Order: sequence, then C-alpha cells, then structure tokens
Amino acid sequence: MTDADADDSGEPSLDGLSRREALKAAVAVGGAAGLSACLDRLEDPEPVPTGDGPDAHPERQYAWNDYLRTDDAGNWQVPRHQTLLYLSLPGDGTPSESDREAVRGALDALDEAYAWSHGGLLHSAGYSPAYFDRFDADLALPEDVSLPHPRPLADYETPEFDTQDVLVHLASDRPDALLAAEEALLGEAEEANGVTFPSALTDALAVDDRRTGFFGAGMPHEKGDGLEGVPEPNPIPEAAPLFMGFAAGFRGNQATEDYVAIGEGPFAEGTTKSVGNWRQRLADWYGEQDHEQQVMELFSPGHAAEDLVEGVGTNLGDDSGIDRFLDDVIDHATEYGRVGHAQKAARANRDDDGNPLLLRRHFESADEGVASLHFPSLQRSIDQFEAVRRAMNGVDATEATPAVRQRVNNGILEYIFLRHRGYFLVPPRDLRALPTPAGDAG
Repeated sequence: MTDADADDSGEPSLDGLSRREALKAAVAVGGAAGLSACLDRLEDPEPVPTGDGPDAHPERQYAWNDYLRTDDAGNWQVPRHQTLLYLSLPGDGTPSESDREAVRGALDALDEAYAWSHGGLLHSAGYSPAYFDRFDADLALPEDVSLPHPRPLADYETPEFDTQDVLVHLASDRPDALLAAEEALLGEAEEANGVTFPSALTDALAVDDRRTGFFGAGMPHEKGDGLEGVPEPNPIPEAAPLFMGFAAGFRGNQATEDYVAIGEGPFAEGTTKSVGNWRQRLADWYGEQDHEQQVMELFSPGHAAEDLVEGVGTNLGDDSGIDRFLDDVIDHATEYGRVGHAQKAARANRDDDGNPLLLRRHFESADEGVASLHFPSLQRSIDQFEAVRRAMNGVDATEATPAVRQRVNNGILEYIFLRHRGYFLVPPRDLRALPTPAGDAG
C-alpha cells in the first residue's frame, strides 16, 4: 500500500475502495492491522467453519481439488485469497525436537481451527533442498523423483532463488480466516477461530518473506487501476480471472492429484512443488496486440484461425483444445510469424499416453504495487516442471524463422519476467513438521 492508503495513525485506511478491493488490500497488509481492516469491511460475517483436526484431513497436503469451488464447466477455482510464508531455521544446524513440536503444534491447531475447504482454510508446508542439506543423510526419494536446487531455465532468466527452508501456503475464500490463521501461526495471536494455538511457527522458524495474491473473475480488473505493469486506462476485461485477460487452468489440461503423487518410499503421497513469481508488463500486450493476436500468443495461432476463443475464453469449457496444435509449432511459426505459449509448453507437459504432468494453481499478485503472477506447480518430480519450462523457450521456433525471436512473437515471453523461483518437497501430512531426509517425523 502507498502512503495515501494510511491514516494519520499509520494504520491502513481503506476508504474509497470497493468492498472486494478493501479485502484484497487487507490481505496484502497482513497482521493485526490488516485483520482489523478486513473485519471492519465484513458486515456480520458468517462464522468460518471449524475443522476436525489433522487426522480427519487428507493425508495429501495438496488434496484441494475435492474441496474447491468449480465453475460452470467443472474447472477447479483456487481460493480467492492466498498467502505464501517463506521461513527458515536460524543457524546452520538441524532442527531440534522442540522445534518440531512447535511446528507440529501450530499446524495441528490450524487443522482444528479451520475446515478443510475453500470456505475454511486450505494449506500446505513444503521443504526446500536447502533444508534437507542441513542433514548428513541423502533425501530418500524414489529414483524417478528429483528435487534439485532452483536454477535458471533460460539464458535470459535472472531470478532470485528461494532457498528458505520452509514454504507455508495458505488459501481461502475468506480473507478474515486467512489473516487470523496467519496471526496465530506467527505468534501474533494466541488463538484463531476459537482454537488456542499451543505454539507458533515462529517459536522455531524466522519469517524471511511474505507474499500474497488473489484469483477470480473481476479481481484483476478491480486491482489493475494504478498498478505498475498495467497500462492506463485499465484494459483488463472485467470477466477475466487473470491480468492477461483470459481464463486458464482448464481441468482437461491439468494433472490429477493422483498423478502428481509420489508413489513409494517414506514420502509416498507427497509431491514436489515449484513456485515462481513473474512480473508482468502489459502495455504492449494490450496496446499492440488485438484479441486475435493475443489468442495466437497465449493459446496458438490455430485457435485464432479457427476463432475458438470468445471473450476471455470461458466458452472453451473444461479443455482449452491445445492438444490439437502441439505438432504445429514450427508450421505456425513459419506461416503466422508467431507461436503460442500453451502449445509450446504442452508439448513437454504430456506423458506417452497424453496425460498432463503438472497441476498448476497460479494466482495473481499486486504486492509492492506491481502486477505479477505467482505460479505454484505440483508434479511428481521437479525435472518434469523444468522440461515444461524449457519448452516455453520455443528455441526450435526461433530457429525456424527470424520472425520468432527469443522473447518476441514467442508466446507470452515478451510480457513476463521471472523474479523468484523455489523448489519444495510437500510431504504427507504426518511428516509435515520438519521431517528428516529419511522420512522420519523426528
């Protein structure tokens, strides 16, 4: 928030904002001030449903799909409000048993306080390669599962790599639930939703970074006014769930939770998670590209030639239809002088039977007043994510025609710029409190 968003006391002032804008702003502020501002804007809110404890919630921390809203086509809609907490153990050693008890107590209390649903709270805790490097033992993953340190995946990438030990991801349609849960987890409140927390994450861990975001039709347009990266006047379609103006995350183009699950070993039923943060610069996207050209670069030239995408693309239902055009990248490059983001990436995002490899749960952000995209991706193995990301580079298209260059006419690479990337192992629920590399709960 800017200085204009605070009153004389220094507390956030949400005067002049719509109710939905104010709630997003409250989540971005966080802490007691954000929670207070959020509650002020919620008139007689319904009680947030309580949980039944960790034993009643799914073993897979990422088992969200059955607990999410869906749109009319059955596509999963990630929660409207999201917070990413990046935390690390102080020092260079391994966690103590008291550290584990603190983390376990905080996360177990979270499961008591909130129902496992989009109207309660969905969450997960993941651990980085740097965390497991604290131990002498090797990480006990199956041979077909990789968890490398994050690295550049294109010559032009210069991100800051997230090497914090722990990533806690919180998501809810209820901003008041999200903020109250965060306060309790960080030791700023003793209870949340009527449940006393015996410990806080911060009894063992230090907060290194906090990032927030949102998802849902209309929210990017509402937030776009005055946001760095969005031109004026605000061109984002009101029906769009993302800044670039189109629907995404079609169910038919997503991996299932079963598919991304690790199949054996002590971390069975866990998964790996990549989280990138991409800054967006959309002046040329909206100023130089018409709807047809946007469809070409986001989906494929074939989508534009056949007029497949109406408006923001909700007419596509539960499948973008991209698989029809995976073998046409080079032909499209030479015929149209452009290639599509989705058609490039999807070439590497299929197994031999045509099943998608990645389960994507991306959402937008206005942190620091900048339009950006958080891109959490779940997959059995990080090498699968890296293959898809490298396919986005479209190197073969640049070699086929001078019209397609490294970042021009090459999908959406001209408009997005990687700022952060981190890799994490998301263990099963019973190992989520500072596990050992051998898969012990400590």
